[in-house]
Amino acid sequence: MQLMMVLDGTVASLALARIQDDLGLSDAGRNWVITSYALTYGGLMLLGGRLGDALGRKRVFIGGVALFTIASLVCGLAFNEATLVAARALQGVGAAIASPTALALVATTFAPGPVRNQAIAIFAAMTGIGSVTGLIVGGALTQLSWRWIFLINVPIGLVILIFAIAALAETSTERLKLDVPGAILATLGCTAVVFGFTEGPEMGWDSPLVLAGLIGGLALLGAFLAVERRAENPLLPFSLFRNRDRVATFIAIALVGMVMFSLAPFVALFVQDILGYSPLRAGLAFVPFAFGLGAAAFVASKLAVRVPPRWLVGVGTLITFVGLLYGSTLDGSATYVGNLFMLVVGVGFGVGLAVVPLPLCAIAGVGPHEIGPLAAIAQVAQVLFGPVGLAIVGAMATSRTLSEGGVSGPAADMTASQLDALSQGYTFALLGCAIFAALATVTALFVRFTPAQVAQAQAAEKAAQQV
Repeated sequence: MQLMMVLDGTVASLALARIQDDLGLSDAGRNWVITSYALTYGGLMLLGGRLGDALGRKRVFIGGVALFTIASLVCGLAFNEATLVAARALQGVGAAIASPTALALVATTFAPGPVRNQAIAIFAAMTGIGSVTGLIVGGALTQLSWRWIFLINVPIGLVILIFAIAALAETSTERLKLDVPGAILATLGCTAVVFGFTEGPEMGWDSPLVLAGLIGGLALLGAFLAVERRAENPLLPFSLFRNRDRVATFIAIALVGMVMFSLAPFVALFVQDILGYSPLRAGLAFVPFAFGLGAAAFVASKLAVRVPPRWLVGVGTLITFVGLLYGSTLDGSATYVGNLFMLVVGVGFGVGLAVVPLPLCAIAGVGPHEIGPLAAIAQVAQVLFGPVGLAIVGAMATSRTLSEGGVSGPAADMTASQLDALSQGYTFALLGCAIFAALATVTALFVRFTPAQVAQAQAAEKAAQQV
């Protein structure tokens, strides 16, 4: 399941150009293919974890995988923008239900000690394997048809369901009052804000619908905060945010999430629409990013207990900023060896330095009972703010393209001058990503956790997995 979720997130970016050409999506519709999944996934993830505790993790896991599989089938058979976006949102709901219970099921299925440690290591390795193989397999499948990147989930999902029903044991349940209003308000609020930013360039920023989305979204998020203050079992306990260093950590996590989520689609579109790469070649071109990230993550895991985390995060996001700033100067004459290779590796390395210390800072200096909620909130901050970042840089890209005489729509139908305008829009989006990276660099300076606190968090995290 973990491999399938990672693959699905990776390959969707590679397929955007083909999907836009085939279904005739607008630029806003193209962005919704990515954001609709992440909004429901991030917005409902905390609630999904509570469902497992309240209804039984096996039952909830099977339900989430079944919904994800059915939604994948609908995605693969989609015939227009509305069908695809709605099915992607349902995929996100399925992932939000299944994903939070998966690691907990590993812990309850395998006995403590070497066996469970090996199982957890295999589970964690799926993220790295999926990010690399997803680029290659996803590129190859998209080469045949973009529909296969979704249809491939159907047989995988059926196999997961068969083994889950046969092999997993049901867990005990707890009597919990679920914070359904909070989950709905958070998801709808972020969706409305994303709608405003996504549709603004094409509908006009003074459009009543765009203004309603932006203002209404902020109002819904305000209502979410009010509900959380009174909720009996809130998704977002405010007591966890009393530490200023932790607040700075969550802001940095959100900003890095915005960079990572926004970067992949526009680089994938640039190399396919502007440089003429096939989906498979585009996927292979991204592989060095995963290796750069992995190398930096290895280095950061060793240095995190010796070097103040603000310097690791600050250096990592600064490297990312410089790489993206350079990327924003590229045009249709760029070559892979001369321009893109070092950019892809360098940005991957920068991101890798940042993503290891930040989750540890999120749980630094807290008791064992607070590790789970804080780690979950950190994950939600990264996932849920990603679509907001994509909406902002997407608005920047579309506005720049239109201002340069370009048009919204499939690149295959554009003239040379319109393609040049499209290229400027894509690279302007990278400038937006660079700004997020710069803000993350500044925010990192306010994270004052010590290496000793990070080492303690690292040990507490390992101990929590073995309980």
